[in-house]
Amino acid sequence: MTSLPAVVFYLALWYKRKRGQLRAVLLRPKLKRALLRQGLRLMPNVRKDVLPNGLTILTEPMSSVRSVSVGIWLRTGARQESIEDNGISHFIEHMLFKGTKNRSAEDIARAADSIGGHLDAFTAKETTNYSIKVLDEHLPRAFDILSDLVKNPLFEPEHIKNESRVIQEEIKMVEDTPDDLVHEIFTQTYWRGHALGRPILGTRSTVRGFDRKRLLSSFHRHYAPNNLLVAAAGHIKHSQIVDLVQKEFGHLPAGPALRSGPVPVAHPHLQVRHKKDLEQVHLCVGSPSYPQPHKKRFPAYILNSVLGGGMSSHLFQNIREKRGLAYSVFSSLSSFHDAGCLSVYAGTSTDKARQVIDLVLKEFCELKSNPISQEELSRAKAYLKGSLLLSLESSSSRMGNVARQEMYFGRYISLDEIARSVDAVTAEQVQEVAQEFFQPERLAVTVLGPLKDLKLKRADLGC
Repeated sequence: MTSLPAVVFYLALWYKRKRGQLRAVLLRPKLKRALLRQGLRLMPNVRKDVLPNGLTILTEPMSSVRSVSVGIWLRTGARQESIEDNGISHFIEHMLFKGTKNRSAEDIARAADSIGGHLDAFTAKETTNYSIKVLDEHLPRAFDILSDLVKNPLFEPEHIKNESRVIQEEIKMVEDTPDDLVHEIFTQTYWRGHALGRPILGTRSTVRGFDRKRLLSSFHRHYAPNNLLVAAAGHIKHSQIVDLVQKEFGHLPAGPALRSGPVPVAHPHLQVRHKKDLEQVHLCVGSPSYPQPHKKRFPAYILNSVLGGGMSSHLFQNIREKRGLAYSVFSSLSSFHDAGCLSVYAGTSTDKARQVIDLVLKEFCELKSNPISQEELSRAKAYLKGSLLLSLESSSSRMGNVARQEMYFGRYISLDEIARSVDAVTAEQVQEVAQEFFQPERLAVTVLGPLKDLKLKRADLGC
């Protein structure tokens, strides 16, 4: 049987740049059979239902696997918090595992372990997720555990006190991890005055102030069916998932409508944060980019890939490989409903920080001044499509994919459609995006490390 990495290789090798030939290439019998054996359908295979109370249900069957991944998603996260409640979404996520009306914390862990399940959760800026992955035969029990967490938390005062201490230690851990800390400092300054700029974990001060009343108020406001989405992928039937969700959530009232809040405004900044106990300098250079659903997002993906998305990227080759100035250097896109940021990270020695910043700016200039070559464009496209296929090998990744697409685009976007969109990107479009992003007055720089004498001026950011 052809392995998925081999399929990705063939796709990259045989892929035609002419848009009209894409479908024929993707649907060649040998490739199609190999993809289907992996559960990777090229045509839409996602079904959607919405209950009368507003809860959305999404499923994607994968006939070749025995696993099932199911997630309960909130359409809200840390972005919906006030300054006083900063960190409360993450705090509630922790508390849901501390006991329900039906199970203690130990009972929750034992129930998941008894069916070989992997129970997980996370809080992000715009979403919150609780998920479990099990064998298909254990799906009813798994969903019972998951729905119990989301519907019936206790918020015991003693557990709140204990978890407050745990999360404060988690905050300290970030503060002791400089590559995490520099991103946090950059984000807080870049989205200054907006909830997107505040830390997901909250601060030690806000976390200490959470009590049962405040937690319950936030819980009842956000954990309502009209704010929930249930996504499942794997060896499933859509009707089975609908029945399980209907049983657990169908009788609940919709809940209050939630406001999206103000649009964030980027704040270009230059800041040097002195931290004498570090061995390295950690830096972020960023610019505004597009919101998640923007029509020009695919040229931005290509730009990010060429700039710092892989081992053949400009930043990796010119800063690490040719000059040996950094072990870790990369670029990334952070995209939200109505805003975005492209940022570059590097960790380097104290005496090379200015040189690394200048080299990053040089790459910005190059991408603005000259279109990338057709060979580089083709390589970036193959990298994106290969990364996409590899990222969707498991039922858990497919579950997350359909949920995020629904929340950001309101529909399922097939691999076929994504590949066509990637293929349609031109070198000129990538250059236009670079010219839009990399304007000196829009750039932001954060530097963290033992640097008392480093001075940055806006005039130094010419590109």
